[in-house]
Amino acid sequence: MAEGAFRAVASDRGLACAIDSAGTASFHIGSPPDARAIAVAQQNGIDIAGQSARQIERDDFFNFSHIIVMDRANLEALRARAPRGATAQMAMLLDAVDGRQGEPVADPYYGDVAAFETAWSDIDRGVHGWADRFLREMAAVGD
Repeated sequence: MAEGAFRAVASDRGLACAIDSAGTASFHIGSPPDARAIAVAQQNGIDIAGQSARQIERDDFFNFSHIIVMDRANLEALRARAPRGATAQMAMLLDAVDGRQGEPVADPYYGDVAAFETAWSDIDRGVHGWADRFLREMAAVGD
């Protein structure tokens, strides 16, 4: 959901950047998003049905400026997996939301549709926060 949400926000704000999502585990590689995630994203005007899961790769730590995760466990897993000299900054999605720094986006997988709606709300706030941050940083570099 976060990839689709960030793509939409970046497009709306004219933020040109490479966006992709990847997991730390391999068990869903090649699978589409959960049907509940697709439905909730669609209710919010975002089509994620064509996405497929992949696992993070070594090159991601160099090809992306930022790797944003949903929770502390994934952040720690990525930090442990990061190759020497990795250039990507790693952070949690809600770190860009005032008052929510360090908070996880709750994993909705074992919940009902309401859990996915709650996750979408957090994701939406997080992607807007990161878009704001990236645009401010780009403006500061341009000054």
